Amino acid sequence: MAINLVNPRGLPKIDVYRQVSIATGSKLVFIAGQVAWDAEGITVGEGDLAAQVEQCYLNIGTALAEAGGSFDDVAKLTFYVVDWAPDKMPPLLEGISRASAKLDITPVPPATLLGVAALDVPDHLVEIEATAILD
Repeated sequence: MAINLVNPRGLPKIDVYRQVSIATGSKLVFIAGQVAWDAEGITVGEGDLAAQVEQCYLNIGTALAEAGGSFDDVAKLTFYVVDWAPDKMPPLLEGISRASAKLDITPVPPATLLGVAALDVPDHLVEIEATAILD
């Protein structure tokens, strides 16, 4: 496997992600920010952050499979959440949990969460991009 995820001593241990991703593979995969669109471009979960996070993860899974990879190959995730506030953490985690169950994964790569004023269309509450390394 091209990715080794670790929590170094001296940094806080966070349950939902690891602090460091050590990549040794040779094929870089950059996945454009995924929003809550289904295959037809219809927004899934209008007004529902958990449902939109879930759809974003499913879309990333589809993109990874096309590249010949899986979530095991993800080195970094970046979340862009509209009008971020700490009270949005439970639905964000719920969406990750639901997608993880559907994809049979434990997604814990390093992640960055950024609050943004808006995304491409008003119905989108979250966008998630991924970087993966494949052997």
